[in-house]
Amino acid sequence: MKSKDQSPNEKKYDLEERTALFGEDVILFVKKLKKDEVNLPLISQIVRSATSIGANYVEADGAESKKDFRHKIAICRKEAKETKHWLRMISVANPDTKAECRKLWKEAQEFTLIFSAILLGKKKSKLEIDSEGEGF
Repeated sequence: MKSKDQSPNEKKYDLEERTALFGEDVILFVKKLKKDEVNLPLISQIVRSATSIGANYVEADGAESKKDFRHKIAICRKEAKETKHWLRMISVANPDTKAECRKLWKEAQEFTLIFSAILLGKKKSKLEIDSEGEGF
């Protein structure tokens, strides 16, 4: 996977850039695949789901409300999960790509965990605010 201007040990905190690089990495990966009746639909699906992660994160970042933010982050998580599925199918259809699929799958899994944590954090914050407002 690409990491522009980052050492291998440096943590990646810019989620917008990270999701964009992931989409780029997936595009570059699928361009190397054989174009046949099995791969063509898989390529179409994974390009959509993988690039949608970053697009929806950008939309979440500019959300007009907390509800809109949560909705966009939930879509990011859903697309990350879907991308993992397509990577699995591609690795079955193209056994020689298993190692690269696994690397991309791990990044998609990290996105799934990050977006889940964001959603849980937002739920927790809302629950804390709601319970504080109850005045028990």
